[in-house]
Amino acid sequence: MDSPVPRTRPRAAAQEPASPQPARKAAAASARITRASAPANTVPPTPTPAEPARRPRGRPRKTAEELDDGNRRRKLMDGAAKLFRTQGFAATSTRDIASAAGMHSGSPFYHFESKNALLFAVMSEGMTMAVQSQQQALAALPAVAPPREQLRTLIRHHFEILLGPRSSFIPVMLYEWRSLTPAQRKAIGRIKDEYEAAWMPALQALAAQGALQADPGVARLFIFGALNWAVQWFSPKKGKSLDALADEALALFIQKDLSK
Repeated sequence: MDSPVPRTRPRAAAQEPASPQPARKAAAASARITRASAPANTVPPTPTPAEPARRPRGRPRKTAEELDDGNRRRKLMDGAAKLFRTQGFAATSTRDIASAAGMHSGSPFYHFESKNALLFAVMSEGMTMAVQSQQQALAALPAVAPPREQLRTLIRHHFEILLGPRSSFIPVMLYEWRSLTPAQRKAIGRIKDEYEAAWMPALQALAAQGALQADPGVARLFIFGALNWAVQWFSPKKGKSLDALADEALALFIQKDLSK
């Protein structure tokens, strides 16, 4: 008998390494899914520079400090004008002026370099204000206002700045003219000439009508001399209004209006 041959288990065939293609495809598919599900990257918009704030038209508004300085300056001028009128320029000290304005004794020199500069400011700013308010009074008249009405408006306005609430600057100008320097007198003289020149058209028209019995230029000097003297004798306590005073002055200077 043949001897049995021991059976041997056949060797398993060597397995080939798995192909890398399926793994790469799976990774690529996974990456595509990830990219599809992820939010798209967005580039943030470039910030637009803010536009500069527009400047308001006209003059810039004054700060609280500037307004306070302006108010203090005005208080000094008003107080100085009253003191110059009642006591005289020479007899009024800067301490008196500061006290009248409720300030320390050195405060006037913060706004004015000297007492003389303060006197000049009282006169020049007072006359400038008078020119402006006179222009407004004339502009309020009808365009065809007769010359008599124009002169009456000018007289009434002049009494207002002579005898009204802030009337000290003209008496100061009349009585303290010599306290100014020559250059200061020249500067105020130009403003004064502008103020008085506005009277000439009405006076010339009245002279042409025969209602003014004088040369217009000479009449103007007489009229201002008479009106300005009212600061010496007028008293509101006597009951006469500025309107009544203007009517009487007009009747004194020109003939009665015969057309009425």
